[in-house]
Amino acid sequence: MDVQHFERITAFIEARLTPLFEAETGSERGFAMDDTSRALRALRNSVLEASAVKGLFEQRESADQRMRNVIDQSVEHHWDVLRGIARQWEDHADFRREFKRHAWQLEAAPAVPAEA
Repeated sequence: MDVQHFERITAFIEARLTPLFEAETGSERGFAMDDTSRALRALRNSVLEASAVKGLFEQRESADQRMRNVIDQSVEHHWDVLRGIARQWEDHADFRREFKRHAWQLEAAPAVPAEA
């Protein structure tokens, strides 16, 4: 697993969420104090937090084995969060098979083409 997996899944999710926040849609979703707006903001914050793993990959290179284990667990957790969110759009044309895989399955798998 590497940073590119996180970049692809984050881009996929953001492409689904961004239109819900755009003013051109005539909606206040994301910008009001209703429950839907709050849920959208919480979802976007979860995506942003889970996708911020670049520094973890960099730290892993110089870490001792105990720290690598902690970093690996954190990366796996963040991947699982993003994987769960992305699977809500499993029927979307841009959904990739890699978004279904567990973190440890990505290490052994070759790069996956864009088709589902």
